[in-house]
Amino acid sequence: MQYREYGKLGYKVSAFGMGCMRLPSSVDEKGNKTIHREEAIKMIRYAADHGVNYFDSALMYFDGDCDKLLGEALAGGYREKVKVVSKIPPGKVNSEEEFFRILDGMLEKLQTDHLDVLLAHNLGKESFAQLKKINMVSMMEKAKAQGKIKAIACSFHDDFETYKEVIDYYPWDMSQIQMNILDVDNQATIEGMKYAASKGMAIVIMEPLRGGGLANPPEPIQEIYRSYPDKRSPVEWALRFMYNFPEVSCILSGVSTMEQLQDNIRIFENAQPNSMSEDELKMIDTVRETYKKLIKVPCTGCSYCVPCPKGVNIPSVFELYNDGAMYGGYETIKERYQRRIDSGNSADHCVQCGACEKKCPQHIHIIENLQKAHEAIVSAGK
Repeated sequence: MQYREYGKLGYKVSAFGMGCMRLPSSVDEKGNKTIHREEAIKMIRYAADHGVNYFDSALMYFDGDCDKLLGEALAGGYREKVKVVSKIPPGKVNSEEEFFRILDGMLEKLQTDHLDVLLAHNLGKESFAQLKKINMVSMMEKAKAQGKIKAIACSFHDDFETYKEVIDYYPWDMSQIQMNILDVDNQATIEGMKYAASKGMAIVIMEPLRGGGLANPPEPIQEIYRSYPDKRSPVEWALRFMYNFPEVSCILSGVSTMEQLQDNIRIFENAQPNSMSEDELKMIDTVRETYKKLIKVPCTGCSYCVPCPKGVNIPSVFELYNDGAMYGGYETIKERYQRRIDSGNSADHCVQCGACEKKCPQHIHIIENLQKAHEAIVSAGK
C-alpha cells in the first residue's frame, strides 16, 4: 500500500481509502438498503489488515447504520490503527444543540471518543448557504476544541464557481470532491482541485469509478483499452488516472465484495503520482470523449434520491436507461424494466413532486429524465 501526505496535518494516509457507502447490502423494491453485516465487517477488517488506514462514513449512509457498522468492525484494536471520517449535512442542523446531539450520536455508534475528520456533507449552493446561515463552522470548531473531532473538512457537489466560494470561505483541513475520468471539467473540476490543494488542503477523491459505472464499460470503450499496449482492467485505468495527480491524498473506492476490495488493494500497491505517460493520458482522453457520446444520465447510483414518495426506484430506472444506450439497445433490457412496472416502482409512477431533485448531488433533471427513460424503454421494438 502506498501512503500520501494528508494536507498540512502532518500524517500520511493510505492512497486507497475505503468508502463505506457501497458496502455489501440488499436493496428492496423501493431502493432501501440493508447492510450484510458479517461480510461488511470482514471486509473492513481485511482492509485494515492490508494497509488501508482511512475509512469514510456519513450520517446519511444506510440511514445512519453505516456509522454503527463501522464502529462494530473497528472494535477490538482496529480503531487505534486507522483514521475514521464521517459527515453531517448542514440541512440536518438548525442549532448548535442539534449539531452536538447528532455528533455525539455518531461517536456513540462509532464506539469512539473522536472523529479524525468531520465533514460538512454535500456542499452546494443551497447547503453552503445553510452552512453559513447557522454558522456550522463555529460548531465544528467548538467540537474540535472539545477533542470530539481532529480536523474540519467539507465534501462538495456543485459547479466550479460555487466550489471556489466554499474553498475561500474557510481554511478547511480537507476537501472531498467527485473526480474521475469523465468529470475533469464537471463539478469542482481539475482546476478547482488544484486551487484547493494550493491552499494546503488535503484532497480526497470520491466516485473515481462513477458509482461503479466505469468498471464495466460498453464495447466501444473496452476496444480502446484492449488496443492499448499496456493491458489493465477498466478499474485499474480509472484508479490509475486519479492517483496520477500529486495533489490527491486519498482516493475513496466503494467496494461491495471481497474480490473488489482485494483488487483495489492490489492496484494501490504501486499508486505513484505522475506515473502516466503522455500516450496513456491521450488514450484516457479518447475514452472520455467516447463515453460522452453514449451516456444518457450521469447518475452514480448514490441513492440520495430515494425513497421516492411514490416508490419509484430512480437509480434502477436510470441504470436501465444507460444500459440500453450503451449495451445494444432498449429491447435488451425491456424485460428487466417490466419487472419494475409489475412491482409499481417504474418511472411512470412519478408525480413530479420534485423531492428527488432537491437531494441529487449530481443536479440531474430527474423528472425529465424519468419520462425519457420510460418512453425509450417501453417503446423499444414497436
